[in-house]
Amino acid sequence: MTESPNPGLQITRRHFFQGCQLGVGKMALASLLTSGMGRPQVHAAGIAPVNPMAARAPHFPAKAKAVIHLFMAGAPSQLDLFDYKPKLAEFAGKPIPPEVVGGQRYAFIRPDANCLGPQFKFARHGRCGMELAEVLPHLAKIVDEITLVKSVHTDQFNHAPAQIFFNTGFSQPGRPSLGSWTTYGLGAEASDLPAFVVMSTGAGISGGAANWSSGFLPTEFSGVRLRNQGDPIIDVSSPAGVDPRLQRDSLDLIRTLNRRRLELEGDPEIATRIASYEMAFRLQTSAPELMDLKSESKETLELYGCDPDKPSFARACLLARRMIERGVRFVNIYNEGWDAHSDVVGNLKGNCGKTDQASAALILDLKRRGLLNETLVIWGGEFGWTPMVETNPALGRSLGRDHHPQAYSMWMAGGGTRQGLVYGSTDDLGFHVVDNPVHVHDLQATILHLLGFDHERLTYFHAGRQFRLTDVHGRVIHDLLA
Repeated sequence: MTESPNPGLQITRRHFFQGCQLGVGKMALASLLTSGMGRPQVHAAGIAPVNPMAARAPHFPAKAKAVIHLFMAGAPSQLDLFDYKPKLAEFAGKPIPPEVVGGQRYAFIRPDANCLGPQFKFARHGRCGMELAEVLPHLAKIVDEITLVKSVHTDQFNHAPAQIFFNTGFSQPGRPSLGSWTTYGLGAEASDLPAFVVMSTGAGISGGAANWSSGFLPTEFSGVRLRNQGDPIIDVSSPAGVDPRLQRDSLDLIRTLNRRRLELEGDPEIATRIASYEMAFRLQTSAPELMDLKSESKETLELYGCDPDKPSFARACLLARRMIERGVRFVNIYNEGWDAHSDVVGNLKGNCGKTDQASAALILDLKRRGLLNETLVIWGGEFGWTPMVETNPALGRSLGRDHHPQAYSMWMAGGGTRQGLVYGSTDDLGFHVVDNPVHVHDLQATILHLLGFDHERLTYFHAGRQFRLTDVHGRVIHDLLA
């Protein structure tokens, strides 16, 4: 699956063939604008736009048809939630041994800072015996449904680059996101909702819109962000005095003008524009219906802990399930605020209180509706946190931790992943991965594999070479697969 070469060259060739009397120009243009993955932008019969989001088959039969990515922006502390270290408790208040740190430098603490032990009680749960902190009581009830990976590591140690790296495979803005690669490869199932939807339930995302951008892919593959209040999408409601008939007539005229421009330019972005206008028109009906939770039972609302009229992480999770039912391919929910340089206890109590019930409810709800087997759910942040304490009176910080890219934890459920599995491990102080390391690129490769893609073949031609989500890295972690 590769994209065709430089669009600028395509347009030049289109102009070269324009005067040909035998229709060769139109045939050549149609060929040049047809991607290697079978996604034609135009066809020869009148150069009419082809739906750029038409559903497509992956490389091989997929386990997962959709993804819900619960991104805990700011990064949860793995040592206080998932990766219990009795030895760290013994070292609490003592300097970490210098041979453990090995010259690693940190932004806000000294390498020889004292250790901070686990801040909550841990217990084993389920048939699998998975250890979790006491602040995750709802997740504790479904551990036999999830895969906990305790050996994730990343290349980035600041929030924005690390968030962008996890979502796009690169630390700087400009690359396509995981959701964009998914929709580029699979197209859309829903005709009246975007294929890739983004929601936010906190104060702000360090990496910003680069986390769900389509980068150098055509813009139809960008994530569409839904707002928490008012119209779910800005300007989705018609202005006063514009009835459906007038709006339909206006869109028909705009479509006619865009089609003429498409014939002249052969620019795939014009096909994107035509599809976007049509989607916007359909969203005026589908988006309000999606966001209206009155049809959900009292039992379901209570399962999630959701007030249907108030924005929350719980409401976003319930909406994600509704989107999956309606054919949305990829849903990102960003829950910001896990940055715990100070008061790690208060930070985790607050954030787990907002997210734990709804995260577990999403798994239970998908399972009882027969959707979990084909929906991959991912939960985690951008990096981990140090075994050492951060206490900085000048910055008003105490009893926190600092950024730690060498090791952290995430969990996944459904979509072809194994159930009740704990994978990978770290050393006695939780500093280094010692068993079954999983790089971010490995996770990306594994996610694409579950969606039916060979991550080395899902590529796009840009700037003189083929690009992919995992760039030139990554391997599928087959041990995580059912």
